[in-house]
Amino acid sequence: MKECPFCNLELIEQQEVVLRNELCMFLQAPQEVLVGSGLIIPIKHRETVFDLTEEEWSAAYGLLQDVKTMLDGIHCPDCYNIGWNVNAVGGQHILHAHLHIIPRFKDEPYAGKGIRYWLKRIENKRNTEFI
Repeated sequence: MKECPFCNLELIEQQEVVLRNELCMFLQAPQEVLVGSGLIIPIKHRETVFDLTEEEWSAAYGLLQDVKTMLDGIHCPDCYNIGWNVNAVGGQHILHAHLHIIPRFKDEPYAGKGIRYWLKRIENKRNTEFI
């Protein structure tokens, strides 16, 4: 996994481990738009969320609670978007499972727009004529 930026943290400039437990880490890098956002990843290389062990799921959940407490104290967000992307069509560009934690604020331009906002637009409708 020499090319995986989550197995080799130095591959992403300014990326740092902010919190961790025995099986997962919370990573952050400076963000211009999504301030406070970061990723929870399993320490062992797992390609997608479906490859996590039950113990890694539990560790990710526990770390998510710690991350929320930390971000609430630092940024005081109004809410969060939390999500896993799976494989290229699902938007996963780094093939090491990672859970996005995105603090959201009521004064941002896309406040009220969740993960599905872009996906449910009519422009995203499949052409099933040839299926």
